[in-house]
Amino acid sequence: MARVLAILLALSACLGCTREPEPLKIGAVLSITGPAAYLGEPEKNTLLMLQEEANARGGVGGHKVELVIYDDGSDVSSAIQSATRLIEEDRVAVVIGPSTSGNTLAVRQLFAPARIPLVSCAASERIVKPVDPWVFSTPQLDRAAVTKILADARRKGYAKLASISSADGFGQSGRAVLQELVRAQELALVADEVYGPSDTDVSVQLGRIRDAAPDALICWGIGPGPVTVARTRAQMGLAIPLYMSHGVASPKFIEQAGESAEGVMLPAGRLAVVDQVPSGHPQKALLAAYSQRYAQKYGTPPTTFGGYAFDAFMLVATAVQAGKSVKPQDIRDNLERTKGLAGTSGIFTMSTADHNGLDEGAFLLVAVAGGQWKVLD
Repeated sequence: MARVLAILLALSACLGCTREPEPLKIGAVLSITGPAAYLGEPEKNTLLMLQEEANARGGVGGHKVELVIYDDGSDVSSAIQSATRLIEEDRVAVVIGPSTSGNTLAVRQLFAPARIPLVSCAASERIVKPVDPWVFSTPQLDRAAVTKILADARRKGYAKLASISSADGFGQSGRAVLQELVRAQELALVADEVYGPSDTDVSVQLGRIRDAAPDALICWGIGPGPVTVARTRAQMGLAIPLYMSHGVASPKFIEQAGESAEGVMLPAGRLAVVDQVPSGHPQKALLAAYSQRYAQKYGTPPTTFGGYAFDAFMLVATAVQAGKSVKPQDIRDNLERTKGLAGTSGIFTMSTADHNGLDEGAFLLVAVAGGQWKVLD
């Protein structure tokens, strides 16, 4: 009898105990090594910083943040394996990444059957169009970037355009949008060249572009390819104005391309030019705070690409707080309800028909001048 009484007393005491809230388990597949490491490394750093900061404040809505990060090595097969592991073994509530469009497109179909939301850090519009209820993205889309470039080209009277794009997911997605919008705006695409992601010589392609005598050249790619294009253009003495995609909106491009980067124009988010953003802009305070915290922790300014991970984490945290839940379905539902949320990439407003939530206004047109990004508009 005494033993039974002791058990009842213990159970009674436990009724007043508070249970630890379920953790918010976030997975990430990032290109921390390999050709796309300049994307994945700042993304990883950003997520680790945000996890540390959130947990120091007691978590997200009281839920401790647990991060499980895998490096896909910039490889498609590894990205698929990593995403599968996060879903089946780690049983995360949400996945951030992959870093590249090709890897995201390869894993995209895994998430609806698993009923786990994916928030990609890659920019191809094919990631979110057509809409998959379980897939979201944080970078400005390639359609908005092409629109920004073509608007500037038209203002400057560039009627004959040429393109050179990478034969990967990001490059070919941008190329398709460029072809579509050039036709729609009654401009002429007089040359349309492609290079391999690992190619170190694009002189043949640029020779054909030179012979077509375009008014301007548009390069669409990430990694070393755009650097090779910029250097080869300079070496060949081509005076053709050069636009590039937001996939090179990083100090790394300027550093690697050197003097051949001078004058290159591209659409970029405001994080790339945070010091040139007006103090009254709704993104300014967030951009300045992120830049300062990242620089203090890692000794270098953040990049646009780290900003994509920042926005993904912020969107997830906001969804968890709005739904007071870390269940995958609730996170998904509240991601889709995001309205007017300022991030590093722009102001996010999601809907059932829009899982990116950004428009052309998220971009500024910038150019390299004196080894720095300078706002043109």
